[in-house]
Amino acid sequence: MRRLVVASTREGAGKTSLIVGLGKATGKSFGYVKPFGDRLLYRKKRLWDYDAALLAEIFDLHEDPKDMSIGFDHSKLRFMYDAEGRRKRLAELIGNVEAGKDVVFIEAGRDLSYGVSVDLEAVSVARYAEASLVIVMSGEDQAILDDIAFVKRHVDMDGVKFAGVVLNGLQNVEDFRNTYDSELAELAVPVLGLIPHERELTYPSVGFLSECLFAKVLTGKDALNGVVKNIFVGAMSAEAARRQAQFGKPRKLVITSGDRSDMILTALEGDTAGLVLTNGIAPPSTIISKAAEENVPMLLAADDTFRVAKLIDDASYLLRHDETDKIERLTALVRDNVDIEAMLG
Repeated sequence: MRRLVVASTREGAGKTSLIVGLGKATGKSFGYVKPFGDRLLYRKKRLWDYDAALLAEIFDLHEDPKDMSIGFDHSKLRFMYDAEGRRKRLAELIGNVEAGKDVVFIEAGRDLSYGVSVDLEAVSVARYAEASLVIVMSGEDQAILDDIAFVKRHVDMDGVKFAGVVLNGLQNVEDFRNTYDSELAELAVPVLGLIPHERELTYPSVGFLSECLFAKVLTGKDALNGVVKNIFVGAMSAEAARRQAQFGKPRKLVITSGDRSDMILTALEGDTAGLVLTNGIAPPSTIISKAAEENVPMLLAADDTFRVAKLIDDASYLLRHDETDKIERLTALVRDNVDIEAMLG
């Protein structure tokens, strides 16, 4: 049985996506924990981490997501446990999921320093759990090289089995190799994977946006996993909207007030991934019926149009369990571009 801590130097580098891809690509039985939760969800009067809930649902893990984390708040963790107590709790957490498994994935927090004041950052967790450590890095090429050099020169890996790094979301893999090969060799950090940027994976689904907005789904519930590639704010007349180039783009999400029947009907004529109706106003039943016939998701949001647009613009896209096409693509990317044997043994 192998224990693997998956960490990242920066937030949103792709730790969870790598774990999903590894789990699918290898077919190995695995357990999953995220000792220090950093994507808090409140469901059914219980707290759990979004990533823990996602892995549990995708892979039908038997453990309850709330039991995959020690805690979610620095001050509470300091109050509940001393340093030795946190180490014992970490051992219990891993022990609860590793029986009969080939691998235990231990996902670290949002970056390498997150949780260091309570001994739950990636390096300490890898050391206490006697686990191998893999660090995922993403961003611009030079930023990735900076991160590799920082880890090599300034992160204390004493007592840690440092397996190497996975470089994710590279714009041009061959160009990166050709440009930085000599510098990577000089740094002598094992590179376990070079994963190319996949634009399709960056698009949010309508369902994800509905959750961000706490919106009520009026129609198209079975089309919520459709991706949104463009956003259009319908704050003008339908005739003016037709003259806008953005309105003609594919897989658009149209944001407009629920009393703008003309804009809603015009949106239903084109390649519209979904509509967000703002101000808590539902359109006439005839329009709702038409959207249902077209199987276009129609979401009812309480906020005004500006606020809804701002919330969507600020949202950080997270994978959903029902996005099967994306999960299959993630699996292929990991299978084709990561040295799984070197990572998992």
